[in-house]
Amino acid sequence: MKWFAFSIICAVFQISYQNPKHWTLLPNILVLEVDGTLAEQNLLCMESPEELIGSANQSQEIFWKKNGIDQAQRGNSYRVQLEESLGGGNYTCHSEDGSLLNHTIVLIKEDKSKRRKILVKTDEDYLKCTAQNYSGEFYCSWTWHSSRSGRVAFIKAHRVPDSNAKCSVDTSGQWTCSSGYGNFSCTLSDNRISCLDKQHCPYAEESKQICVTVFVLSQHFLLEEYFQRFYLSEIVKPDKVEIAQVNTTVIQWSYPSSWSSPYSYFPLTFQIAQLKDGCESCDNPCNNYQALTLHSTDTFQFKVKQRAKAVCVRAKDAFSFSQWSEWSHKRLRNHRKKRNKHLNKRI
Repeated sequence: MKWFAFSIICAVFQISYQNPKHWTLLPNILVLEVDGTLAEQNLLCMESPEELIGSANQSQEIFWKKNGIDQAQRGNSYRVQLEESLGGGNYTCHSEDGSLLNHTIVLIKEDKSKRRKILVKTDEDYLKCTAQNYSGEFYCSWTWHSSRSGRVAFIKAHRVPDSNAKCSVDTSGQWTCSSGYGNFSCTLSDNRISCLDKQHCPYAEESKQICVTVFVLSQHFLLEEYFQRFYLSEIVKPDKVEIAQVNTTVIQWSYPSSWSSPYSYFPLTFQIAQLKDGCESCDNPCNNYQALTLHSTDTFQFKVKQRAKAVCVRAKDAFSFSQWSEWSHKRLRNHRKKRNKHLNKRI
């Protein structure tokens, strides 16, 4: 009976304090995945006895600090107690004279079912990715939660299904991810990354999606993972169309200078809306009128209606179900009407 009771106690203890799944994000940065149950993770100050002897005399104790605060635990190992999302921090080990021996930053990654806390979802997604053309360059942006302080901890870009891309960051903040299927370089700003796949060929059909993963970190050492998968053809969004007025009745527009060429290989579809009034007070005057769809692989001239006071033009990739560009809006100069109005005044 006593042995049975002892076995039950041991089983409960083992269930209560299981080792969490863990992996290394960067050197000296350990990620612990938690699901809300009690767990603990063992940290080592020195990996081998040789390091221990070489760095501190065996008769000396090793002291630990968490975020600069002295801890009661001593010795070469330290047990990190995990409960819910608590336990993350910067753990440092020191010799008796206070010299730093080693450090490990512990980040906590909650179960995927938990509510996200650092970024805000907009338009049904946390990451919004777009490309101006098919050069292999694209941009991904996000929105920080207004009440939380966060920063980017890690960036990964690769072609699916290759998940073994090796990623690193240099002293200038340039991220590089290399594998057999792609060679990505990414630059980070506050809430946006700009990436380029240096192995991408714009004239070949994409056979593998791009996967972008952004790991963001809160001030409480909570790590969250956000990702987006796409083909460039799904996220391509041309820049605004350039509109010019040829004369009182004819306008022309041309391809955005940033769009891929030749235009015969990367054609755009255009929409034009003719406005009967300028609608200067409208936020989006171009959305209030029916648009005509046109196709062209070069500069296009169009005869506007006599009563039109403004025109709007936008474009999209002719071969994909991607986004339309933002509307380009231009007020028309009608010299004939101005002249007639001036003559009427004189009469």
